[in-house]
Amino acid sequence: MNLEDYEAVIRPLLSEKRYRHSLCVRDAAVLLARKYGADERKAAVAGILHDAMKDLPRQEQLARMERYGVVLTPLERSSPKLWHAMLGAAYLKNELRITDPEILNSVRFHTTGRADMTVLDKVLFVADFISADRDYPGVENMRAAARDSLEKAAVEGIVYTVCDLAGGHRPIHPDTIAAYNDMILKNPS
Repeated sequence: MNLEDYEAVIRPLLSEKRYRHSLCVRDAAVLLARKYGADERKAAVAGILHDAMKDLPRQEQLARMERYGVVLTPLERSSPKLWHAMLGAAYLKNELRITDPEILNSVRFHTTGRADMTVLDKVLFVADFISADRDYPGVENMRAAARDSLEKAAVEGIVYTVCDLAGGHRPIHPDTIAAYNDMILKNPS
């Protein structure tokens, strides 16, 4: 499938706002891929598809995960905001027949991060934070970090996630902790 085909597939699955966000993440991912040496087509595919399952009702997300064999840990079951990433990767593999592990993993880990993130993982993770539609306190600092260093921006994104979750007394996924530790050890200040 080409990018237009993927856009057509996700269009009916998403709200207007989420569809626009997906287009913006695609564009940001392509720019970051070009700057930092990731495959631009893979970045575009991952960007446009990363939130494909996010607007589905929770019960439908759970039913699809069961159908695709996605097994949730107790922490994951208690964190519905994470479901769309795990389900999204399974949807891409099972329904769209995408087999590229880089694309599948970048979608799977775009919310949590993980240890040993690939360049494409970091591209999608950061693009989701800095896309043109984003408007949150600190987004300009995140965009500046992304212009300077993909690693610096990924660390900032992970720190933002950890602080947001801890500040709200919500559980932090082990992959996020692993991503934080890995990035800090590899990129000391």
